Amino acid sequence: MSDLKGIYVRYKKYIFYLLALYVLGWGFTPYQAVFLGLILGTALSLYNLWVMVRKTERFGQAVAEGRSARSIGTFTRLASAALAVLISYRYPELFHIAGTIVGLMTLYIVIMIDIIIQTIRKNLEER
Repeated sequence: MSDLKGIYVRYKKYIFYLLALYVLGWGFTPYQAVFLGLILGTALSLYNLWVMVRKTERFGQAVAEGRSARSIGTFTRLASAALAVLISYRYPELFHIAGTIVGLMTLYIVIMIDIIIQTIRKNLEER
C-alpha cells in the first residue's frame, strides 16, 4: 500500500469516528441543527479528501509517464464547499451554517492532529 493510500485510510477512519459522534450528538442533544450541519460539512469534507487523493494519484501517474498533468481538483473541492454552504443557507431550520463550516474544516483539523500524533510516535520510536 502506498503512503498516500495509508494516510487516506487513516484519515477516513478518523472522519468516520467523528461522523459517528456527530450522529450521536444529533440524536441525543437538543442541538440537532448544529450536529446536522457538522454532519453535512464533514461528509463533504470526506468527499473532498477522496477527490484530492484520487486526483493526486492521477497527477503522479501522469508525471511518471511523462504526460501533461491536469489539475488536482481544486475547483471541484471549492464547488462542493459552496454546495454545503448553499444547502445550509437554504435550509437554516435543518442545518446550522457555522456547524457546516466547521464540518468543512474537519479534514484540516484531522490532518493537523494526525501530524502531531505521527511526530510524537516517530520521536518515541527513535528513543
